[in-house]
Amino acid sequence: MNAMSPPVAELTDRARAIFRAVVDGYLASGAPVGSRTLALSGIALSPASIRGVLGELEALGLLASPHTSAGRVPTDLGLRLFVDGMMQASEPSADERAQIERRAGTGGPVEEALAATTAALSGLSACAGLVLVPKRELRLRSIGFVPLSATQAMAVLVAEDGSVENRVIGLPGGMLPAALVEAGNFMSATLHGLTLAEARARIERELAEGRAAIDGAARTLVEQGLAVWSEDGERRPILIVRGQGRLLDDAAADLDRVRELLDDLEGKQEIAQLLDLARAGDATRIFIGAENKLFALSGSSVIARPFRGPGGQVVGVVGVIGPTRLNYARVVPMVDFTAATLARLMG
Repeated sequence: MNAMSPPVAELTDRARAIFRAVVDGYLASGAPVGSRTLALSGIALSPASIRGVLGELEALGLLASPHTSAGRVPTDLGLRLFVDGMMQASEPSADERAQIERRAGTGGPVEEALAATTAALSGLSACAGLVLVPKRELRLRSIGFVPLSATQAMAVLVAEDGSVENRVIGLPGGMLPAALVEAGNFMSATLHGLTLAEARARIERELAEGRAAIDGAARTLVEQGLAVWSEDGERRPILIVRGQGRLLDDAAADLDRVRELLDDLEGKQEIAQLLDLARAGDATRIFIGAENKLFALSGSSVIARPFRGPGGQVVGVVGVIGPTRLNYARVVPMVDFTAATLARLMG
């Protein structure tokens, strides 16, 4: 959205009070907030005076009337004003911090700990949790080939960090099981400790120089196996999404919008590009609704923060995605704490 919200200081005291009451009421209930509700909430003005102020706020583009009723909801512009100038953050509780730290301490490959931490963030925020990490330079421990049929085999890569990746590849006609064993033994012995890029360069060099002591069938398999993994590596960074189902938990959810959001999450490349915008700097980034064209239909918000590795460089971005009716004051500090926890994990 190109429009700029007015500074908070430009609003009168009573306009600020009414605007905050509308936002608080909407974020709590998801329903439009009317003048009668505001009058009963302690605003010391008559319903008529409140309606006048609501009209002024609507003219500024901060509130909208979604239906024919007198109730108002904050616009994306209004939510931006609230988040940037009026929100009072609420730090995560000791129990919430402990849950995030406990999941981050999960043993095994880094991706498992990242996924577990993202799941914890999803559960605590009632949103879908997101984490984006860059292309990982796998160092190989072993590679094997398991026959599936006369035309297919499963290539199994075990990395030095213990992670395992499987890919199904096609087999040339008439390839014998012995060729699968030969190819796996050759790759494991020759490529141990190398990254995929290093492994591919070495294999290409040895094959070109005729120093690879393998027959033609095994050679074809080796080349194909490395090509599959190298191509896959180019498609990273890795986006992990957890807790999409939580987007359906809210009884007041607009199901059409939720479906749009779930469709957005399926387009992982676009979500990854959005999160990549949060990599610059140290601050938490908040993308609200139509401010980003990706969420123009689903009316979603993303809260994201980068986290750094031992060298001080940004190594990933963690955040949440959900409807614009988020508890920003609670979720923003939770994302901040999760980013700090992941930075310690990567250290």
